[in-house]
Amino acid sequence: MTKTEMIPIQKKLTHKELNKRIRYIETLIKVLDRLYFIRHRYMGDSVEEAASKVGVTKKVAYVWQKRWNKDGYAGLLPRHGGGRPSKLSEDQKNDLKIYLRVQKSWTTAQVAGLIKEKFGVEYSLKQVRIIIKSLD
Repeated sequence: MTKTEMIPIQKKLTHKELNKRIRYIETLIKVLDRLYFIRHRYMGDSVEEAASKVGVTKKVAYVWQKRWNKDGYAGLLPRHGGGRPSKLSEDQKNDLKIYLRVQKSWTTAQVAGLIKEKFGVEYSLKQVRIIIKSLD
């Protein structure tokens, strides 16, 4: 028997939008840690002391300081290249989405087989699960 919630959650954002905002906040938190490190350096702490206070290695702290000295605040922003490009184009992903809608229940292995058959691309089962989630 399921318990009825007294105050149900209102979905103000889609799941995708919510995840996007969470990633954005995580990025801001990373920058905040780096700014704290710079503040500790301004206050006279050694690189090692400041690194210890924000919970990073001395090596990472030197990278942050080098970036700060070269580019200021912009140097502290995370530099994510976005990872390796997908083996499937956006059109292929849209086609895959259509294939998956035709038949409702797919196993991960079946989706991997479908991708190989239709697009000639092989993925690990873990990567197939990630692709399926991204299609939602």
